[in-house]
Amino acid sequence: MSPPPPNYEFQEWWNKEREKAYGLLAPAPDDPSITSSAAADAAWAAVEVRTPTTPGAAGKSRGRSPRQLSWLLFLRFHHSAAVLASLPSRLLSLLLTAARRISSAPVSSSTDSRLYRAIRAFLVLAVLLLLLELLAYFKGWHFSPPSYASSAEALERLYANWLYIRAQYLAPPVQVMANVCIVLFLIQSVDRVVLMLGCIYIRVRGLKPVVAMEYEDGDVEGGRVVENYPMVLVQIPMCNEREVYQQSIAAVCILDWPRERMLIQVLDDSDDMDVQLLIKAEVQKWQQKGVRILYRHRLIRTGYKAGNLNSAMSCDYVKDYEFVAIFDADFQPTPDFLKKTIPHFKGNDDLALVQARWAFVNKDENLLTRLQNINLSFHFEVEQQVNGYFINFFGFNGTAGVWRIKALEDSGGWLERTTVEDMDIAVRAHLCGWKFIFLNDVKCLCELPESYEAYKKQQHRWHSGPMQLFRLCFIDILRSKVSLSKKANLIFLFFLLRKLILPFYSFTLFCIILPLTMFLPEAQLPAWVVCYVPGIMSVVSILPAPRSFPFIVPYLLFENTMSVTKFNAMISGLFKFGSSYEWIVTKKLGRSSEADLVSFAEKDPQPQAESRGLHRASSDSGLSELNKLETIKKPGKIKRNRLYRKELALAFILLTASARSLLSAQGIHFYFLLFQGITFLVVGLDLIGEQVS
Repeated sequence: MSPPPPNYEFQEWWNKEREKAYGLLAPAPDDPSITSSAAADAAWAAVEVRTPTTPGAAGKSRGRSPRQLSWLLFLRFHHSAAVLASLPSRLLSLLLTAARRISSAPVSSSTDSRLYRAIRAFLVLAVLLLLLELLAYFKGWHFSPPSYASSAEALERLYANWLYIRAQYLAPPVQVMANVCIVLFLIQSVDRVVLMLGCIYIRVRGLKPVVAMEYEDGDVEGGRVVENYPMVLVQIPMCNEREVYQQSIAAVCILDWPRERMLIQVLDDSDDMDVQLLIKAEVQKWQQKGVRILYRHRLIRTGYKAGNLNSAMSCDYVKDYEFVAIFDADFQPTPDFLKKTIPHFKGNDDLALVQARWAFVNKDENLLTRLQNINLSFHFEVEQQVNGYFINFFGFNGTAGVWRIKALEDSGGWLERTTVEDMDIAVRAHLCGWKFIFLNDVKCLCELPESYEAYKKQQHRWHSGPMQLFRLCFIDILRSKVSLSKKANLIFLFFLLRKLILPFYSFTLFCIILPLTMFLPEAQLPAWVVCYVPGIMSVVSILPAPRSFPFIVPYLLFENTMSVTKFNAMISGLFKFGSSYEWIVTKKLGRSSEADLVSFAEKDPQPQAESRGLHRASSDSGLSELNKLETIKKPGKIKRNRLYRKELALAFILLTASARSLLSAQGIHFYFLLFQGITFLVVGLDLIGEQVS
């Protein structure tokens, strides 16, 4: 009996995998610490398993033999050994980075806040209580608690008094507060599950908004009835957006819409003169190409983005337009964006807003962007899609949406009273009876903040603004003519549950009450509150982004870490603290540029020969000189990673509480406090997100 033919397909696969593994373990060619004999042995090991492959033998493959499976297991072990071998060097590098960060990094400017002072006092108290409990443990008082009457030593009497005070006066209110937070936690969890069930129902049934008409793909100018296309105003508000202004303007200028039916406003609030000149030059280039685009710059820059948009809507020519599309400076709509959104207004006279979903070009840039992608995927696919389909209301995202101008005017226009002008106009339009539509299948490219500093400032504005708005519009909601169910949804679900209760219980329960219960064992948090329910909610939250399942534990820990920022912002907005009105433009890096715009340009209906005239005209007009500013980097503040003292203080509180939990042998609580404390420490040292050398 002849031997079976060799499995060439497996050998070819094996060689590729072996090369990958060898690349992990093999030393660098110029590494002086590796002898020539060792290098030769490693090279021999990489070559020995190779067998010439035959391309035509792919169809002759069969199952893997035991010998081949043994080699496969060896390869996996080889791979794992390489990863384990690199762990000490990675840990050492992390510790060295942390040491340098502590010695040289600037400290965040919010160190003197009320919340930080309270956390610092809590930390001092936790350390003192830990020292007292350690003394009691070594004295044996944990096993036979002393009574005040029988105590001989002063320390023993002190500990006996502490036991009495904590049992009679401290533990009961802490337990009551814990029970309240548990109830709020369960209510918010039920809300999240209901939203997810609604999303599953929409997906299983294939439900989505239906349009009465559709625009065909292709050239909008070629033999088409232009009057069928409504007049659309496109606005691009920006402020010192040096990194992204070109790509956003270019993406909007090549929208597939009749040029005489569309006008683009570049609303520049930049205070950097060089950036102003660059944006003007870019606008003039597109004007010479035949695009109807205008540049506007305000001399009095009040009201931030709301003031910028309100100023643009006051122009006389706006009355000739029916719809307005808004894109922030880092957003790049696809050429068919208007063709996919505008048709939904046909036959829906009570429709005010069509909102598209965001898509992120840098979601895999680092761990911070991956975790943001999980959060925002749930926000768009679950929260906004479900609310848009079932109740025709959700918060406007401030960009990547099309408004009916009549609805804006009917709702009072853009107001400058909060830092969330998008949510403000959405709530007022809803109270006036207008409806919204969310399109989950229409996506607009944008960027995520890559540094923790930028993300923290963004989240502060996003969580302080809703509380400002709730204070201002609460009476208006009660007096409005909408149905009682819509009033209840706005007050209890939209504002209280999702904007106030969520940051309140997540910070109070996991950052304050849980550490307290370690020092006050008479008050308890069940293991299912600490571990099981948060784990289930993390699984629910990550379902819209299934590729992110490997990051489910970092996501859970990071969300609890961000609760201190969100809680602080919520309190600031609710009680009108000064930081609640702070507006800082989120820093962009211009990640989404060349590749996307090249693909867009291929669909540009204008002939390519026209671009030559554009460049010639630009050169003649002197715009080429302005473009030299692109390569000039103005000297400014040196960019550095920072230290965040609130997060660091909470890290030491949680680590102190985890040490105390060891004395009580509370396993789940110990591990949760330990890993949560480490997460706070990593974030406090700014080791998550963009790292600046």
